[in-house]
Amino acid sequence: MKTSALKLVSLNEALFSVKAFAAAMAALYIAFSMGLPRPFWAMATAYIVSGPLSGAVRSKAVFRVAGTVLGCAGAIALVPALADSPELLTLALGLWVAVCLFISLLDRTPRSYLFMLAGYTIGLIGFPAVTDPSTIFDTGLARVEEILIGILCATVVHSVVFPQSVGPALLGRLDATLRDAERWTREALSRETAPEGAANAQERQKLARDITELRVMATHLPYDTSDVRWMTRAVRAMQDRMAYLLPLTAGIEDRLDALRGQLPAEVSALLADLDRWVGGDDEEGGAERLRAEIARLSPAIGADTGWKEATLLNLLTRLRSLVDIHQDCRDLRAHIRDGKSSLPERLDPLTRRRSRDVFHLDAGMALWSGFAALLGIAVVCAFWIATGWSSGSAAAMMTAVFCCFFASLDDPAPGIRLFLVFTLLSVPLAAFYLLVVLPSFDSFPMLVLGLAPTFLLLGVFVARPATMGKAMALLMGVVGSLSLLDLGTGDFASFLNSNVAQVVGIATALLVTQLCRSVGAAWSARRLLRAGWSEIAAMTAARSGIPVGSFENRMLDRVGLLSSRLALAGPQQDLAAADAVNDLRVGLNVAELQRARRALGGPAAPHVARLLGAVGQHFRGLSSRRLGTPPAEVLPMMDAALSNLSAEPRSAERDRAVIALAGLRRALFPHLTFAAPESSSESLRESVTA
Repeated sequence: MKTSALKLVSLNEALFSVKAFAAAMAALYIAFSMGLPRPFWAMATAYIVSGPLSGAVRSKAVFRVAGTVLGCAGAIALVPALADSPELLTLALGLWVAVCLFISLLDRTPRSYLFMLAGYTIGLIGFPAVTDPSTIFDTGLARVEEILIGILCATVVHSVVFPQSVGPALLGRLDATLRDAERWTREALSRETAPEGAANAQERQKLARDITELRVMATHLPYDTSDVRWMTRAVRAMQDRMAYLLPLTAGIEDRLDALRGQLPAEVSALLADLDRWVGGDDEEGGAERLRAEIARLSPAIGADTGWKEATLLNLLTRLRSLVDIHQDCRDLRAHIRDGKSSLPERLDPLTRRRSRDVFHLDAGMALWSGFAALLGIAVVCAFWIATGWSSGSAAAMMTAVFCCFFASLDDPAPGIRLFLVFTLLSVPLAAFYLLVVLPSFDSFPMLVLGLAPTFLLLGVFVARPATMGKAMALLMGVVGSLSLLDLGTGDFASFLNSNVAQVVGIATALLVTQLCRSVGAAWSARRLLRAGWSEIAAMTAARSGIPVGSFENRMLDRVGLLSSRLALAGPQQDLAAADAVNDLRVGLNVAELQRARRALGGPAAPHVARLLGAVGQHFRGLSSRRLGTPPAEVLPMMDAALSNLSAEPRSAERDRAVIALAGLRRALFPHLTFAAPESSSESLRESVTA
């Protein structure tokens, strides 16, 4: 924190620190006034809940309150029922923590706080009652009161005193992401040479990451204090439309690369016109004019249609979608800016077509994280019961808390280690407050003055992203040490014992995490890729319709998650060859073929079905770690499917299938030229050899 210490305190940092300290002191005062046994729990909770954006604080507070009450109810139900068997009771408490952690990791919205709080709240209440179950109701009630006081004080202060709304911050990020998308679109339309692979991949990953972060921010919008909360439907619709820009623009780049030097002059003029329109340099009604021009230039599908014509039709269809999405984003953004209560008829369906499955969820890792938490709790509880350690409950509590806090990370060990180090560093400061400050002051205002220098300074560093982790660890080390003591009976011996228990609990969580839960960035990246391949394989065999938006959103989320992991993984041959954006394009074309196939009644349907089966087999092989290029027999299947589709009677479904087929061919065989059908397999062998 040395470098940041030299930096002047900004107004936002100072404001956050003062507000967090005010909320903590209000919670501490109320807890003292109510005569609660451990009032510093309220203070600690106020700091945990505090955040720079008031909407996020309010949304998390709702679920924190529900989770705390649920955890308390679980403790009150389990402890009396298993009071005669401490071993079974600690196992039941550990299972509760593990199950709640599993559920929380399967929800990447603010709802996850409900289950995480329900998990470790039962530890905070239940473990101290193992040796004295008769006090469970009083202990549970006191703990819930202390935690709820902290949550409510933080929520009120951050919502009333100079609230920092989510809305303006979200709109700023939304505008910046839209500008980045427009810039990338214009670069794709005007690029005369093939795009640089590394730089292009970074742009794609950044856009995917930004859209995913916007989705997470938008989950707090209904709880915001700004007027933007009334525009939640429009904001989410705009995010959904922007999500399509990533695979769409990547597909346009690929088609232009395939057709480079073979584009008709009119299509080149269209690209220049579209480039100017995306940049805003066009008259009103430009979108309709561009759509009309695209329709005029689109080639008709006939019996002699080849891959070149199909690819050109695919390009022009993608350009039409590009116009639609950019126009929708502009109209939705204007609606949000104007704050109108209703959307135009054309845009209203966009706000109703929502997919709930927008995030990648890893049930396997969630289950393994829950098992790791259970194992850590079992180890520390076994030591506690075997030795009869008077502060063993505190060690079990800390193990539960720290196994839950960092479970969403690929490798939780560095975060837990950081807290362990700063917990040790906080012991002298906590001892100073316990032995010197608290006994010296006989009034609450004087206690506030004694606490202010330390916590106001640490609050500034908590507000800085670069030092937030270290400052929060030190702050929670101090207030956490005080929270473990009953101020009516606390002395140096109990303080020392409780701090040893705190360190043992954190160290146990660290050791168990390192042994059975920590995974590397490369391992996580491969798991994300295999999840995408498995989903594509399942889509090729789907018997029912594929929901619009579900696959697209999940794959986009995976692209964003992959970006940070690929940066940390270092040079890995298999990861360097992987392209999640291309997998996204494959999946979109598979989904389109599936939807169109169901409406085709002619001889083309069986050919499309066989092709989808072969593609599915290839991706099942990829997901089973059998890496390789698509098998050579896929190309003749594609040729046969195109030939039979071209002979089908003219229909919208037939044209959609041809367009998707051309896109699938480019995604699976990007180096293949527009060879005649009889020589396509030879071209494949040459491209693979090259």
